[in-house]
Amino acid sequence: MAKSGAETGTQRFEGTDRYVATRDLTVAVNAAVTLERPLLIKGEPGTGKSVLAQEVARALGAPLIEWHVKSTTKAHQGLYEYDAVSRLRDGQLGDERVRDIRNYIRRGKLWDAFVSEARPVLLIDEIDKADIEFPNDLLQELDRMEFFVYETSETVVARVRPIVIITSNNEKELPDAFLRRCFFHYIKFPDPETMAQIVDVHFPGLKGRLVSEALKVFYDLRDMPGLKKKPSTSELLDWLKLLLNEDIDPAVLRETESRKIIPPLAGALLKNEQDVHLFERLAFMSRRKGD
Repeated sequence: MAKSGAETGTQRFEGTDRYVATRDLTVAVNAAVTLERPLLIKGEPGTGKSVLAQEVARALGAPLIEWHVKSTTKAHQGLYEYDAVSRLRDGQLGDERVRDIRNYIRRGKLWDAFVSEARPVLLIDEIDKADIEFPNDLLQELDRMEFFVYETSETVVARVRPIVIITSNNEKELPDAFLRRCFFHYIKFPDPETMAQIVDVHFPGLKGRLVSEALKVFYDLRDMPGLKKKPSTSELLDWLKLLLNEDIDPAVLRETESRKIIPPLAGALLKNEQDVHLFERLAFMSRRKGD
């Protein structure tokens, strides 16, 4: 059986010097570790869901194993894959490797996590991209911390129960049976105060006036009715980097507040033509009212 968190002396997660974690997020991480349940994280794209796993691993000094899910990913790929085609080809060529079927077993990310000497953090990223049956197909393995390899008739048992962090962008609903086995947390979009802390982590000592004006423009954009894609935290950071590189005067941003002009370097914030056209129309109407 896999060792528990108590047996491995897991530390508590309180955030890191480069990741601003709110109190409710740290509580969720530590609760999931204590309960030995997968932590299911949802939230807008760009709110740091995937980065959370990296920072939990960094804070706890744990190895990080990342499984990035795609639309074509199947659950069994997380366990192992048997390459029968290569074995057949090698057999036709008279290769001695065919005598040992283990030469054709490719370990998946769960297998790597289960045999890790130190307690790892396992990230299953964007689980909602896969087929609807994907989460249910992992239930037994995540519950029992073991799985059977049919080709070699062996059972792989986790040496230490990994800390499992699963992210979802809410592209599709997850099965109830899967949700029951997870500890759930929704990362709310950062408020201006928290966002200012995040900016300070990435741009320490940045001029307060520039940050203040940039945040006003940023949240004004996010609040715009009809916006198809709201700018995210990562896009704000990219925008600030460009503003600094181009030495944009904060006064220019202050003019943007009233939506009379499009923000400088807006391509870092607005990512589709519909939103650009929407802002251009609002800016035009605002200028006409001001004339």
